[in-house]
Amino acid sequence: MSVKRFVHASGLRIVTEEVPSVRSAAVGIWVNVGSRDETPAVAGASHFLEHLLFKGTKRRSALEISSSIEEVGGEMNAFTSKEYTCFYARVIDTDLPMAIDVVSDLITSSIVSALDVDAERKVVLEEIAMRDDDPSDLVHDLYAETYYGDTQLGRPILGTVESIKSMSRNAVFNYYKKRYLPQDLVVAVAGNIKHKKVVEMVERALSADGFLDVKGAPQIRGNEGIRKAKQTSVGLMTRKTEQAHMFYGMEGVARHDDRRFAMGILASALGGGMSSRLFQEIREKRGLAYSVYAYAQQFAGSGQIGFYAGCNPTKAIEVIEIIREVLHDVAEHGMTHEEINRAKGAVRGSLVLSQEDSGSRMSRIGKNEIVYGHVMGFDEILKEISSVTHEDVRKVASEFLTKTPTLALVGPFKSESTFEKVLAKGSYR
Repeated sequence: MSVKRFVHASGLRIVTEEVPSVRSAAVGIWVNVGSRDETPAVAGASHFLEHLLFKGTKRRSALEISSSIEEVGGEMNAFTSKEYTCFYARVIDTDLPMAIDVVSDLITSSIVSALDVDAERKVVLEEIAMRDDDPSDLVHDLYAETYYGDTQLGRPILGTVESIKSMSRNAVFNYYKKRYLPQDLVVAVAGNIKHKKVVEMVERALSADGFLDVKGAPQIRGNEGIRKAKQTSVGLMTRKTEQAHMFYGMEGVARHDDRRFAMGILASALGGGMSSRLFQEIREKRGLAYSVYAYAQQFAGSGQIGFYAGCNPTKAIEVIEIIREVLHDVAEHGMTHEEINRAKGAVRGSLVLSQEDSGSRMSRIGKNEIVYGHVMGFDEILKEISSVTHEDVRKVASEFLTKTPTLALVGPFKSESTFEKVLAKGSYR
């Protein structure tokens, strides 16, 4: 099982991983564009466009696009993040040529008609409404908005009701033609495949409409930081919910920071599973919450580490104070060797277990190539995780867990002031 890479004269990158033991193949076309590339006037354009490309091309209707994959038992979908968009399909290996042709067709030859824009606009507005009805989802967008403010990373991926309603067909189509270029694309394929044959299939499929008739070099997103105003300490969205949903976070490491592995292990030790420090303190010992977890998130030039808890609104302050106490203790005294070893094992194990199917392998190599410009070998990643020391974790804990916190809450609260006072406390109980 080896990863191979090919760079076309247009700047298009093709990465493959041969897994001869499976009977499936997955293809993903990754585009180096996401919500952080939008101006406020076209907020949500990346995600809106992701929807629209399924509505029809010069060769296929929307029904033909979906039915061609479904009639062979495959699956096809797409997603948009803050920094990239991905269109993917997973099929039986013998159907891979068709899958590559269909997904490539979306990229090279979508029509984006005015009628489709108006129809899909309603769908995206429904998706925003669905997000707003789910407080456990909404709190993460609120946190980003509170932490980053009105910046590219602070604005929601879906856009706003206002920006989606006002976005014209021309604005979306121009965005498509400007941002969907070979130099911004990575095609990732994994499964029972041969690299050379995949390269030929992809070149043939993406050559439609002269798409590859340009010269270019692969575009890798720079590691420049985000200019943001002084962050707000508390973001509150008042909702009549049975639970208070909270996300407590602070600055973390950026994507290209070598300490990201240590940060990932720290996040796992604090809130990565049932044996983690926060889960034990908040749920197991005190029964204050059902769901407690943590994660570290990295972008180009920025990152955070954050902690989620859902609890009875009357217990919200107590839960926040426990999180503060735990983070203070870990920043001051570090974590035990047992906790760190357990977290390392959890991170290593989840990575290995997540790579059991062709779709997951495609995602790993595609994401690596689009954000780093190369694919880090599986053994190399495991080696990096294993080489993280107790001291490495202590250093990132003492540096980052003492940063100014930001808190996002969704629940039946009237004002931020109570929570601002809690965050402003200099001492711990």
